[in-house]
Amino acid sequence: MSNGIAEADVLAPVRKLDAEAQRTESACGDGAMVWRSWGDGPVLVLLHGGAGSWQHWVYTIPAFSRTHRVLVPDLPGLGESADPPVPPDMATVAAIIAAGIDGLIGPQARYDLVGFSFGASAGGHVALLHQERVRSLTLLGAGGLVRPHTPMTLERVRGKTGAELMAAHRTNLARTILADPSRIDALALAIQDWNARHSRLNTPALIQLRPLAVSLPQLRIPVNAIWGERDQIAYYTLEDRIAALRVLRPGIEPHIIPGAGHWAMYEAPEAFNAALAGFLRRTANAA
Repeated sequence: MSNGIAEADVLAPVRKLDAEAQRTESACGDGAMVWRSWGDGPVLVLLHGGAGSWQHWVYTIPAFSRTHRVLVPDLPGLGESADPPVPPDMATVAAIIAAGIDGLIGPQARYDLVGFSFGASAGGHVALLHQERVRSLTLLGAGGLVRPHTPMTLERVRGKTGAELMAAHRTNLARTILADPSRIDALALAIQDWNARHSRLNTPALIQLRPLAVSLPQLRIPVNAIWGERDQIAYYTLEDRIAALRVLRPGIEPHIIPGAGHWAMYEAPEAFNAALAGFLRRTANAA
């Protein structure tokens, strides 16, 4: 791996999952959307966050592939997937994702859908398209519900290498998605570096249009929400965001993971996995 991260086995967990995955492609703009899948059983689709890739789910995939068929794409304009048509919008992105799901599991099969950050916003629109097939939608770190109180600035990484690059990534992770400095480990830095170098889609511009305010009131399926208690993206407005979510989904009771930041499934994987498993069990029991 280039750009300052040593080739040591830092990415071993990612490489192992990648080697075990079944890789498939679906149409995306002028190219392909890349999907990876693991396991067998009820289908669970995981949509990663902005400026991210399937690697956001490195600690989630092993936990659920023992009981589910886990499908994880690189979203359009991110990771290894091609860019969506120009100009990009959430409806187009969601249609590309939905068509990919159809190709992987067929046009009738049901599934549970989980979206992280930008993936939560995209997931709302996917659920609109597949409403009769989506058993449940779980939102992690959902954004775009209210305007943040404090603008967030990021360190520039372009042109930096070595220790300077890693310092910039560490700063950005601390400002955006990981609350505990001890969780900004070598693997988190390596994933962040890879994701940043493969990110082309301007996801904040799409989230600012508040796509969840369009999708959530129209959904007739179970909707769950999870936030890290110290979600930096929502830190100053977490209560406001929960209140805004309840306007869109009256009666919803978000699950808050103590001490975790925005990337809660990486920072507190056991707590996140337990919360998600509980939501999935509740949906299965109600079916």
